[in-house]
Amino acid sequence: MLETQRERVPLNDDGESDTAMAFLSFARSCVLKKVDGLTEEQLRRRLVVSETTLLGLVQHLTDAERYWIGYTMAGDARWAGVDFDMAVAADRSPERVVADYRASIAESDAHIRAADGLDTLTTHPVAEQPRTLRWVLAHLTSETVRHAGHADILRELIDGTTGR
Repeated sequence: MLETQRERVPLNDDGESDTAMAFLSFARSCVLKKVDGLTEEQLRRRLVVSETTLLGLVQHLTDAERYWIGYTMAGDARWAGVDFDMAVAADRSPERVVADYRASIAESDAHIRAADGLDTLTTHPVAEQPRTLRWVLAHLTSETVRHAGHADILRELIDGTTGR
């Protein structure tokens, strides 16, 4: 099957921060592409035994942005107790879930820009010690990429759309 959403990986190589942000942005974009153009029923459809759905993945990644960048890195206490749940409440519209993800990305990017480089330490410890922004970006990127892969599979099962 031809890839219908194929996009070139970033070629940014001007520095560690630039490259890290390019790949995180690319992964986020891949997730958002997977939910574009689907109905609410398709976005909420369970195709695996777990409660994982396309909409649930977006909600989970919103929590990841808010927890890892907002709380752990920047210290925003509002995001200390996110639950990373994949089950989306029936009264939360897909538009709201996607808008929240976009807002969390914008908030994360603002915190990242405000940091004093990749060696900036987290406000809150991870495994009982501070980590660098470099570590947090690598962790968040790996989380986003992993779930973008899940989204690829779910989207293909829903309507045959493929590609990164």
